Amino acid sequence: MHKLMKLYISSTGIKRVLVSNSPTGKAVAGGGGGRSSRRITSRTVAFGIILLVLFLRIAILLLQSSTLDCLGRRFLGGGDSSLRLKDELTRALLEAKEGGFNEVPIESFNQLVKETTSKRQDQDLKAFAFGVKAMLSRMEHEVQSARQRESVYWHLASHSVPKTLHCLCLKLAEEYAVNALARCHLPSPEYVSRLSNPSFHHVVLLTDNVLAASVVISSTVQNVENPEKFVFHIVTDKKTYSAMHAWFAIHPIKSAVVEVKGLHQYDWSEEINDGVQDMVTIHRLIWNHHCDNLKQDDFQERRRLRRCLEVLNPNNLSLLNQLRMYLPELFPDLNKIVLLDDDVVVQHDLSSLWELDLNEKVVGAVFDSWCEENCCLGTRYKDYLNFSHPIISSACNESDFAWIYGMNVFDLEAWRRVNITRNYHKWLTLNLNSGLELWQPGVFPPALLTFKGYVHPMDPSWHAAGLGHRHREYRREILTAAVLHFSGPAKPWLDIASREVRSLWNRNLNISNKFIRKCGYVG
Repeated sequence: MHKLMKLYISSTGIKRVLVSNSPTGKAVAGGGGGRSSRRITSRTVAFGIILLVLFLRIAILLLQSSTLDCLGRRFLGGGDSSLRLKDELTRALLEAKEGGFNEVPIESFNQLVKETTSKRQDQDLKAFAFGVKAMLSRMEHEVQSARQRESVYWHLASHSVPKTLHCLCLKLAEEYAVNALARCHLPSPEYVSRLSNPSFHHVVLLTDNVLAASVVISSTVQNVENPEKFVFHIVTDKKTYSAMHAWFAIHPIKSAVVEVKGLHQYDWSEEINDGVQDMVTIHRLIWNHHCDNLKQDDFQERRRLRRCLEVLNPNNLSLLNQLRMYLPELFPDLNKIVLLDDDVVVQHDLSSLWELDLNEKVVGAVFDSWCEENCCLGTRYKDYLNFSHPIISSACNESDFAWIYGMNVFDLEAWRRVNITRNYHKWLTLNLNSGLELWQPGVFPPALLTFKGYVHPMDPSWHAAGLGHRHREYRREILTAAVLHFSGPAKPWLDIASREVRSLWNRNLNISNKFIRKCGYVG
């Protein structure tokens, strides 16, 4: 049975307390108790009075506390305190934004809380706002400095030669010295006639990276219908020649023909030798000039820092990179070639490129028009050339899209007809006479000027570039391109490359090869 207790309160206090056994909670009015009620003892009444007084006291204390003050006023309809606090804080933050500060920057949020809570009670929010500004300014500066250091370290890592690649060259050079098979003639005598036969598909690589060259050639052969139609010409330097020759002698490419030739094996005329020497000298002068200018730059803009690090890549001084402007002299008996960089992977048959009509142009190339503003470092002419100089601004449009090196079709007959190499040297001389200010270091900026009007645009599905940049988005239409180009600092054979990039490259590499395994390359 449920019992109900009722307190009858008057202005003078509690008059009586009734306990009812009725399910409806009814009690007999008046002073009598009746059957359904009984009078409470004095001890119970005293206990009830104490509880009531204690409840009222606690309620008053809570309403007066600063923690529940705003909530209590809000529920009671008074929001003036909250609005006034918001206005004062907004005004303090605006004053801190517009004014300077003399306070020592606060090191952490915990220190900010300590400083704020230890302030004198008569101080307003202004000191708090200036403290927050000092802390945030210090943190922003530290973040910017960390990003700059990270970019520098990352690009330094991209210029290094991994221990595995260095080991591979040493092992192969040793094999070349002790193993007659590693020194056998490339190609075999019965295939020598193909080296100058225009009916074959001639692919050219200018590289000193043995592992990269093997990936380019193996991926090309694996994806063509008639590999016996392909002839690969590898041009390398004297230092790498023995290792490069040994690799392809020991690991012959099935059906296709591979020629490995060192620069020391070319017998050029004195005129060509002088032209190459002048080209190398001017490119080094341009590189040194920009290095000196960068010493005065504070690199406040991160994109500018990345761009400067990119153009000052030592590969811009590589003779093999610069010799792509001497392709007709490197291959005097060929008329049409496909030039592949060593940082590409072939995914589809390239045979139809030799049937491509260049419309009397010299080079067929994909333009970088699909790339968004932050996708790649260089997509337009303005990214390579100095349009503040009248010579450049009068020669081309800064908003024009640049075409891409890495996978190009060259008509060497048309090249010789318009004498591209001579025009290239004219631009080099003009830059030298203009204080080396016309473009940034590298082979590509003057090539943009030299080949202007002689470039045939190719379908973008042939060539997807920029996979060596960290901010690259790997869309499906890019990964299904005929040629994937890992242009950018994060080459797939470096540890700084993303896992996705390395997997696209490693799938064309035989990791179980004894030379690769001995050098500890794990992919």
